[in-house]
Amino acid sequence: MFRKVFLLISIIFFTNSICASFIYVPMNHDNQKNHLKAYGIVYYSLEVGLKSKWLLNYDGGAFLIENNKIVENECKIRGVSYQVISDAKAQLILQEIASPSSNQDAVTLEKAPKIAVYSPKDKMPWDDAVTMVLTYAEIPFDVIYDKEVLADKLLLYEWLHLHHEDFTGQYGKFYGAFRTAPWYIEGKKRAEKLATVLGFSKVSEEKLAVAKKIRDYVIGGGFMFAMCSATDSFDIALSAEGIDIAEAMFDGDASEPNYQSKINFNKTFAFKDFELVRSPTTYEFSSIDMTRKRRIPKTSDYFSLGEFSAKWDPVPTMLTQNHTTLVKGFMGQTTSFDRNTIKSNVLVLAENKTNREARYIHGTKGKGMFTFYGGHDPEDYTHRVGDPKTELDLHPTSPGYRLILNNVLFPAAKKKKQKT
Repeated sequence: MFRKVFLLISIIFFTNSICASFIYVPMNHDNQKNHLKAYGIVYYSLEVGLKSKWLLNYDGGAFLIENNKIVENECKIRGVSYQVISDAKAQLILQEIASPSSNQDAVTLEKAPKIAVYSPKDKMPWDDAVTMVLTYAEIPFDVIYDKEVLADKLLLYEWLHLHHEDFTGQYGKFYGAFRTAPWYIEGKKRAEKLATVLGFSKVSEEKLAVAKKIRDYVIGGGFMFAMCSATDSFDIALSAEGIDIAEAMFDGDASEPNYQSKINFNKTFAFKDFELVRSPTTYEFSSIDMTRKRRIPKTSDYFSLGEFSAKWDPVPTMLTQNHTTLVKGFMGQTTSFDRNTIKSNVLVLAENKTNREARYIHGTKGKGMFTFYGGHDPEDYTHRVGDPKTELDLHPTSPGYRLILNNVLFPAAKKKKQKT
């Protein structure tokens, strides 16, 4: 009995002692060796029940974590720069941030969100930037696909990423260049088999059903993040509900006459007034994407992050935390979004102003939120089919990848009460 009491007293003493100090994780350009793994440290601290704060617009979007030896050890193992600071020092930082004159805020992170990556099971990890960076940052996630989505498994997750999918049932519009490639032929067969197993006569019908389930997930309060072709093809699929926009080589019959006039933009999340690309041999879905319209040399292809009020607009501020406001551009099947096709209630988080193209946008739908990020891989400018994977050990401070991870932590933030 005496030993049990002594052990309990020791635990209480140890707990109180570690609460007297904090782990400070800087996120600026000069003092953080591995920005990407730092997000993993914060996620890990939430998993083990430690309190954390995200210091918006302070030191590159630094983190303040309740001190514990296990977190210190993880920082050392993962190569993340950190400092142990006293409670007094932490309070001084928070007081500085709280000043009405500073465009800064401290957001409490409450709980590690449960993460799902929507991706075909046969895809290699390097086919998707989000899968790669989650793995690199050591943030756990589940891979789900159409079967799980249609079975309402999305309700188990707080955050969903959409792999660079084609929700229109046109197989990424790779037909023109790759219709004889074994991977294209096999992929089409697998998609058709899956649609049949799930009770659909066409892949386009099955993908629409999946898109509607994801739509309902967001409306019900979920957080959805998409990159590359999953962004515009998702909205196109919703807008074309009940309309056959796929040509015969995709679904076995001709598309509807004059289908463009039947598109319903009221059903989309982010985009409006876009023109669909009818040709099955053209590697493009619609006028939303700027890939074929842009004329920007690689050496000058950058986009700038917007500046938002940390105290009044914490959501866009969280999503744009970075150690630089200028981010290298990168291509994708959907590289960026034509400003003329973006709905007025959708917020542009980052853009190339010279070319009038949005790279990173955010909006609300029902009780939930969505973020669309143009491009395929932030550290592979023109990723092509068959290219080797990106080694993130070579890019541990990538600003482009940080934008992805901002979205991962975003659902963990404590929601502020609305003023009445």
